[in-house]
Amino acid sequence: MRIPIIAANWKMHKNTGEAEAFASEFPLDQAFRDRIEVVICPPFTAISVVGQALRGTGIKLGAQNMHPEAKGAFTGEISPLMLRDLGCEYVILGHSERRQILREDDAFINKKVHAALQYKIKPILCIGETLEQRQQGQTQAVCRSQLQGSLAGVEPTALPSLVVAYEPIWAIGTGVNASAEEAEATIAVIRDSLAEQFGREAADAVRIQYGGSVKPENIQQFMSQKDIDGALVGGASLEVDSFFRIVQGALD
Repeated sequence: MRIPIIAANWKMHKNTGEAEAFASEFPLDQAFRDRIEVVICPPFTAISVVGQALRGTGIKLGAQNMHPEAKGAFTGEISPLMLRDLGCEYVILGHSERRQILREDDAFINKKVHAALQYKIKPILCIGETLEQRQQGQTQAVCRSQLQGSLAGVEPTALPSLVVAYEPIWAIGTGVNASAEEAEATIAVIRDSLAEQFGREAADAVRIQYGGSVKPENIQQFMSQKDIDGALVGGASLEVDSFFRIVQGALD
């Protein structure tokens, strides 16, 4: 059985005080621990204070990106060893904003995935199509290509540590989301693609999230689908009440 996973991607929001206040106020009931996994991914500047505030709560700490090298002359980058030192258990890789704005390709993301797995950090691998690609009927082909490229050379035994987030780019931050049925259809294809690449048993162990304008009002619709195991939440994760309602909704 795949345990649902709800992850907050704060992007470039919250200073250290705001981040610490959120983490200290978030009311995760202890009874939730065995039923759902909650991850908060603050900006790099707030990882330390959020990690301290979350200690002992059962909420997991994640990062929004990392460089594939463990150390070296990479000005401005963060290494997997640095994230581990801060207590990060998860890292978001291949987010569309990094693919599109910062021009990261599948080959570079693949290096990051291998590095995360090597240093025992669980990757949340993001894939998804643009509006133009969707309109041209390329959704499935784009997702398959990104998945295969980003996971090239990964061993099937590593897949239980992997989370895939399907985030249609046209739905991110727009207030427009894919319907639950549309998301399920694409995520079922993603799981089939994983099965082709790694075998059905390994594919069935992978948790696949939906991301893109997820809100308290629609989380139950997504979580009612067979292949959707959680959500990667952007804007709606910035307020304690909103994000907590999403976590609650994922369990109802």
